[in-house]
Formats: sequence, structure tokens, C-alpha cells
Amino acid sequence: MTVKDQIKNYIASLPEAKASEMQSLHKLVLKIAPKSKLWFEDGKDASGKTVSNPNIGYGTYTIQYANGKTKEFFRVGISANTSGISVYIMGLEDKSFLSKTYGKKIGKASVTGYCIKFKSVEDVDLAVLKEVIAYRLGL
Repeated sequence: MTVKDQIKNYIASLPEAKASEMQSLHKLVLKIAPKSKLWFEDGKDASGKTVSNPNIGYGTYTIQYANGKTKEFFRVGISANTSGISVYIMGLEDKSFLSKTYGKKIGKASVTGYCIKFKSVEDVDLAVLKEVIAYRLGL
């Protein structure tokens, strides 16, 4: 199954209201960066155990581990969760950057070192969210 098919199936598996919001966010990111690499992480570890919510990812960067190993991963991810939606901004060195730069102007969302979490897309300023996504995707 292609990554596009996995994403389509994931969004279709969500409750209608959340599926609609995830689809609109997916389209938003694709509009910002139509040529970025797409990822789908199903949230399961190597043994098949669920360890996180599924994620749709965009772009790519290299994670450098302390032991010298590296791994390719997405720069921006979106995920539905029980309380709403999370937008992950991965690979930022300054863990206070998101909250300092966007926390007060993004709207009704919690902003951590790498995550913007909100109940509904109506709760956030989409122009600011686009700015964050474009920044991390290097656009």
C-alpha cells in the first residue's frame, strides 16, 4: 500500500468531524509544500504494539543520536488524538522556540517544545499555523 493510500485510509477511519479536520489540515500542508516527502507512521513498534497515535508526516530531516546513529524522520506531523489534533514540529534545537515565537498568537492551543495541540482547527489562527509549518519545512 502506498503512503498516500495509508494516509487516505487513516483519515477515513476517524470519526467524521475529526476526519474532516484532519483532511483539511492535510490539504493545507500539501498546499504549503506540495513536493515535500510524505510519511505515514501507524503508531506501532516493531512487535506490533501501539505506542503512539498514527501520524501523517511531511518533509525530512536527519535525527542524530548520541551514539552516532542517524535516522530519517519527518519535519512536520499531524495526528488526531482523543482530545483533538496535534501538529508536531520536529527537529527544533531550541525547545522554547515554538512557545516564545508562536504561543501567544496561535490561538487556543497548548504549545510545547515540539507540539501544537488544539481541540479544533477553529481554535487556532490558521495563518499563524501556516507560518509555523512553512518555517519548519524551510519555505
